[in-house]
Amino acid sequence: MAIVVLIVALVIEAGCAATRWVMPVWSGRGRSTARIVMWGVFWLLTLTGIISWSFRWYGLGALLSVWALKEAWLLVHERETPQGASHSRIVLQAGAAVLLVFIAVTPVLIFPPYELPEPTGKYPVTTAFDTFTDEDRVEAYSANGTHRSVNVEFWYPQDADGVFPLVVFSHGGLGIRKSNLSLYRELAGHGYVVGSIDHPYHAFWTQDVQGQLTFVSWDYFRELGREDARSDKQQSLTYYQRWMDTRMGDIDFVINTVLAYASAGVGGVYGLVDTDRIGVMGHSLGGSAALGIGRQRSDIGAVIALEAPFMHDIVGVEDDGFVFVNEDYPVPVLNVYSDSAWSHLSEWPQYARNAALLSDPHTIAYNVHISGVGHLGLTDLALSSPLVVQLLDGTRPTRQGTESLDIINRLSLRFLDHYLKRQGDFPGQWVADDPGILVTLP
Repeated sequence: MAIVVLIVALVIEAGCAATRWVMPVWSGRGRSTARIVMWGVFWLLTLTGIISWSFRWYGLGALLSVWALKEAWLLVHERETPQGASHSRIVLQAGAAVLLVFIAVTPVLIFPPYELPEPTGKYPVTTAFDTFTDEDRVEAYSANGTHRSVNVEFWYPQDADGVFPLVVFSHGGLGIRKSNLSLYRELAGHGYVVGSIDHPYHAFWTQDVQGQLTFVSWDYFRELGREDARSDKQQSLTYYQRWMDTRMGDIDFVINTVLAYASAGVGGVYGLVDTDRIGVMGHSLGGSAALGIGRQRSDIGAVIALEAPFMHDIVGVEDDGFVFVNEDYPVPVLNVYSDSAWSHLSEWPQYARNAALLSDPHTIAYNVHISGVGHLGLTDLALSSPLVVQLLDGTRPTRQGTESLDIINRLSLRFLDHYLKRQGDFPGQWVADDPGILVTLP
């Protein structure tokens, strides 16, 4: 629909410019009428639901409304466009109009309307949101000495009896808590309480229960851009330890808070949590934090890392190489990779432990490569903005976003069912039937 609207608007503006070019006596009434009609058609499509009104259309709606008001005023007051305008002026005005239309439609082109896949579980899914303040930690990204607060959104079975495993998710480097919403909904529909964390100052933006907005820290943003494990491993280690301290501190605090609420008999989502069955997940930097928590806490039963290195396991630099913890990973782990990292596991220093797990007989580590998709294609951004995914991943995916996410969702559900609920097998025959999915078994 965005492409259609853009083409129609451009054709109208180009037609008006061409008419002014060949007809010097052009009065402007044709353009005024065309813009008013275009405004009316746009709002008619919106009111009838053909265009789904959202932030994507705010810019175009505002532009067409301003134009329509201006042209209506000109018609009512019988004002005419100055005659005899030079060709260069006509081209300049038409170019400016085309540019404004393109800018107004850009949000729709970047974030086209989409629908999340419906959960396949038996439970209807509902949500809850909370902000937890950690009285034991001072906010490292703020100079005012406040305690660190963490925003968490939960997806869980609605009107369900009993208790369900808790799964905590940590988003990627500049992500948001809803980065893998399709996965949370799928797990909740099958009987899980999923809590996804917004890490303040690491999240692109987050808003607490009081409506307070917090945007990404500029210092942290610059660290992400500077980090290069191949050229300066000591600097990378410093960054890794800082990031893991923040991320793992958040995850640990959220788990402890939820378990305390559940044990104290607090109702709502907390009353549905099985305190004996806990899993952690994450994408990219969030996956690294999840892997760290799996080593740190003895009550974690399963870990899922979507293309993430074992940052917490790096404890030093020696002979221009990272030194990793010399202990087997203690928790069953599902590592999921895209084309972005799969062929580089043995090349990228921070992924050395990941590469070793491909053939480690002492760790329950499943390693899955989903071909035809890049790093950000492992998140719901593959649905909400395919263009951004293609630009940032630097490659055009050959799998549809719905397909790759369906694979991740099914793998994650089977893995958690097997290790948290002790149900079913893993990974399942359907994986072997897809030549684009490679699984190495423990």
